[in-house]
Amino acid sequence: MKRATVIINPIAGPGRARTINACEDLARTTLAAHGFEANVRVTVGPDDSRRFAEEALRANEDLVIAWGGDGTINGAASALAHSKLPLAIIRGGSGNGLARDLGVPHDPAEAFRVAATGATRAIDAGEVGGSLFFNVAGIGLDARIAARLASPDHRRGLAGYVLATLAELPRYQPNGYSIRIGHESLETKAMFIAIANSRQYGNGAQIAPIARLDDGILELVVVQPQSGLRIALRIPAFFRGTLSERPGLVMRRGSELQIRGERPMSFHVDGEPRRGGEILSVRTHPRALLIKVQPA
Repeated sequence: MKRATVIINPIAGPGRARTINACEDLARTTLAAHGFEANVRVTVGPDDSRRFAEEALRANEDLVIAWGGDGTINGAASALAHSKLPLAIIRGGSGNGLARDLGVPHDPAEAFRVAATGATRAIDAGEVGGSLFFNVAGIGLDARIAARLASPDHRRGLAGYVLATLAELPRYQPNGYSIRIGHESLETKAMFIAIANSRQYGNGAQIAPIARLDDGILELVVVQPQSGLRIALRIPAFFRGTLSERPGLVMRRGSELQIRGERPMSFHVDGEPRRGGEILSVRTHPRALLIKVQPA
């Protein structure tokens, strides 16, 4: 039989900690029906997903499956990038941005079938401050919200994101940035800067509607200081996938960029908080990750 490591985050998504035994049984029985022996690993800390994937890579296994949110996927994918070992995703988080963009089925049993029998697709990875990301990275208010959401006692899901935003927004002070992308230089104040490999954060909220996972290009979205009313007026476009450049919203594309801040910058990669210096270098790694998807 082929061998697969299944990484399950028991706190990603509602109720999984109470049904972990059923999740393990589903993984083993579904994969066995398709000729895989499953080695199920349950995370207990933030670094476990990456460590389990690294161990699967060293053991020459045939597949790694991450059942969790974008952070769980980021850990496993970071370990597997630039290797020939494919990753499959089971939706388990609150946003599931990358899984949604890839068309991963919502039903876990169906997603396991895709993992075992689906096509293999190569997608890009982004890198910011030495950390890889596969969905969206962010600086500024975006990173503050991600840090709040990453705390173990914070409410998850779309409601948790809204609550975190309402808590951080009134006291957040926009910073100044110098951005170099291609031959262009931008000097701007920003509430936050998003760097997108895929289209959306999750829950259908599309920060970069034209992003493609395998084009070797990252989408830069700079949200400049503006009124709450203007932000509210753009929310429908945010969820319809029609967000475009307007006053207060700068959108650029490129494979490499550099961001210089007024002070050391906090940032996030796929929702995972990081600390950086006053300069952050950003680049893309074209088709760095093999991932299992439904056949076209």
